[in-house]
Amino acid sequence: MFYTDFRGNFTPFRRCAGAILLLLFVLGILLEGTVPLAAQNQPGSAPAANGQQEPPPAAGGPQSDVGPYAIPSKKEEPPAPPPPAKPKKIEGMPDYSIRVDVPLVQVPVAVTTKDGQFISNLKKENFRVFEDGTAQTISNFTISEAPITAVLVVEFASTNYSFIIDALNASYSFANTLKKDDWVAVIAYDMKPQIMVDFTQDKKAVYGALNQLRMPGFSETNLFDALYDTLDRIDRIEGHKYIVLISTGFDSFSKLNLDQITKKVKATPDVTIFSVSVGWALREYCETHGCTGYSHGAGIPINRMDYLQADNEMQTFARLTGGRYYQPRFQAEFPQIFHDIAGDIRNQYQISYRPTNPKLDGSYRKLKVDIVAPDGGPLKIRDQKGKDVKYQIIAREGYTAKHTVE
Repeated sequence: MFYTDFRGNFTPFRRCAGAILLLLFVLGILLEGTVPLAAQNQPGSAPAANGQQEPPPAAGGPQSDVGPYAIPSKKEEPPAPPPPAKPKKIEGMPDYSIRVDVPLVQVPVAVTTKDGQFISNLKKENFRVFEDGTAQTISNFTISEAPITAVLVVEFASTNYSFIIDALNASYSFANTLKKDDWVAVIAYDMKPQIMVDFTQDKKAVYGALNQLRMPGFSETNLFDALYDTLDRIDRIEGHKYIVLISTGFDSFSKLNLDQITKKVKATPDVTIFSVSVGWALREYCETHGCTGYSHGAGIPINRMDYLQADNEMQTFARLTGGRYYQPRFQAEFPQIFHDIAGDIRNQYQISYRPTNPKLDGSYRKLKVDIVAPDGGPLKIRDQKGKDVKYQIIAREGYTAKHTVE
């Protein structure tokens, strides 16, 4: 009974002890979580301000009160920016540049006495060049003694025996003046031009071409067509060229007229024409004996005015290009004539300048060449005896400027 009473009285105590034990258990768990927090709050460790994390040791600075300092690492510099890329070149598109190109104008000039003797002691200061009345500045000045590039154009038609003989004698006289470095072509014409020999330095080939001229074909003499064809062919050859034209000058059946061939002569650069008329003796004979109308072959009526017009045309071709016109009366004059032509060709003053008018408009521009004394006055030339010598200036009358299509 006592035991029973005791168990009944002890039950509240048991409950109280169980609650105490549970409280101690919970308290112990709380204490275990608090110890690490206290260790973190010791004075030797600096708290992170405002909840920020401490920088890593590589950033430098002391990490504690004791221990080595961490040396801050050098910051890596950013790489240099790459150079600006060049614009890509589009295939097929050329590189453009702006420039003004004024072509050089070359003017061959011969200064001779009235007897045809070349005056060779002049200097650059003695020359004055005018283009359309405006003085030009001479940039280059030389005396040329170089080999020549020439075309011998011969009238060979079934006209008159006297004309044929004169033309052949004149042609052989020209061939005799050639030198080994000269380039020469031979063209014969009647109704149409025919190349007897192309440009060659072989003097025998020139003689061989002339030896073929034995049996003429047609009686027509188409001078304008033959001269136009010759100018068109040599226009593609670089350097200065010469045409030695041996003809009566009469044109009977050309497709071109005088105005067209004159324009072609003016438009062809770097060409000088020397014209030699043939048949003068027969013409004089027929004028006195009334046979002029039959002097140029059967079926081609001709009169004295036609011959005079032919002489004027031959003279015009020479004057426009800076050459000379010859009208020999006898065959004995041919050697001296071609000796003078060779002298004019091989001894010339080569004058070059850049025109003050830079327009490339295809216009025809007139040229004038004067010679003056060093003081600017008129130049006087004296011979060995001290006498004044009359001289003549042989130069082309003008040129055609290049034409650029915009």
